[in-house]
Amino acid sequence: MEIQQTTISTLSGKQIAAVAAGNALEFYDFLIFGFFAVPISAVFFPAGSPTTSLLRTLLIFGVGFLTRPLGGILIGPLGDRVGRKPAMLLSFGLMGFAIVGMALTPSYASIGIAAPLLAVIFRLLQGFALGGEVGPTTAFLMEAAPPEKRGRYVSIQLATQYAATLAAGVIGGLLAQSLTPENLVSWGWRVAMLLGAAVVPFALIIRRNLPETFARRAGVKPPAMTRSQRGLSLLMLVMAAAGTIASYTIIFLNIFATQTLGLTQAQAFGAAAAAGLCGAIAAPIGGWLCDRLGRKPVMIAAFALLCAVGVPCFMLMTQLRTSLALDGSAVLMTVLLALGTPASLSFLSENLPPHLRSGGIGIIYAVAIALFGGTAAFVVTWLTAVTHSPLAPAWYMCGALLMGLCAMLAVRESAPIKTGG
Repeated sequence: MEIQQTTISTLSGKQIAAVAAGNALEFYDFLIFGFFAVPISAVFFPAGSPTTSLLRTLLIFGVGFLTRPLGGILIGPLGDRVGRKPAMLLSFGLMGFAIVGMALTPSYASIGIAAPLLAVIFRLLQGFALGGEVGPTTAFLMEAAPPEKRGRYVSIQLATQYAATLAAGVIGGLLAQSLTPENLVSWGWRVAMLLGAAVVPFALIIRRNLPETFARRAGVKPPAMTRSQRGLSLLMLVMAAAGTIASYTIIFLNIFATQTLGLTQAQAFGAAAAAGLCGAIAAPIGGWLCDRLGRKPVMIAAFALLCAVGVPCFMLMTQLRTSLALDGSAVLMTVLLALGTPASLSFLSENLPPHLRSGGIGIIYAVAIALFGGTAAFVVTWLTAVTHSPLAPAWYMCGALLMGLCAMLAVRESAPIKTGG
């Protein structure tokens, strides 16, 4: 048997921030890369049509998702073997190194083909680190929480994601307004990435002093995953894929706003900042609701509503092509996703035994991200170009949500308030 240590009475605010910093930095970097995809495409792929350069840049971004399953497979189970804290330190240190490396990679004009090759290497390393980050951090937060507050603790990760969205929107907007297009291409996006990476050394120091929430008894072999647990894991993978596609389709609104709606970068950044602020408020509310009402009612209601409003929101944005339509649609879809995701992530954590929790969460999340999150921006860009329909991203998102809802209806409730656990 394993010894699960859950004697933590409280976590300080800076400890919670340090645990969630990896998830926040992941989204910050993703958004900065997505926000500046057009300038970055000019740095690494200066030749060819703008659409071809953009698609190549999105592919460079997407390759980082290919190594996420590897990170989930290697670093996630490390959190089950040696503890959550060592795994969190390793993944976050690698993440910081990769982001700094990407920000400092010279342009194609300076070093030729080595520039996109280096960018690919750093994206692969960052993907590996991020694949290993989510498992131990989510397991840590759930194990550090009282049973009746698991949803609220797990929602901290989501809240920091949206806080990172807010930060990226504000920083990106300020840079877009204060710099010329030439400066944005040459060094503005690099500054934005380095600002995010500045939190890495401080978070590493705080993580080193965190308590441990799980320890395995030496010499005792844990039980293997049962057949029913494997079947449930497949359903949880479908749920994670639905949430991932929805999340990255909403993030794609920045590119959608400039490339399809004809709005400015500053207007796109404003929508991202507004959505980030509202998401950061909604995520803890979603965690509180799923602690009070159960995981299934909250995640089913939120995802169903998001599926219902997806196409109308894109229709509204396409017809009006105004900042108000963009802001309102981005906020509405973000809030619904933020309300439902804490319940989904809590469900995933509660249905994995302690000796498989870190690795299981990491692998499920990383596979969903690799197959669906990393390809979302490319797929919706391609679908829009092929179908000549600005509603293509909405249909793609809603199709994924419908599959996720089917999986949610097929599982049993896991919240302690509903199960008596």
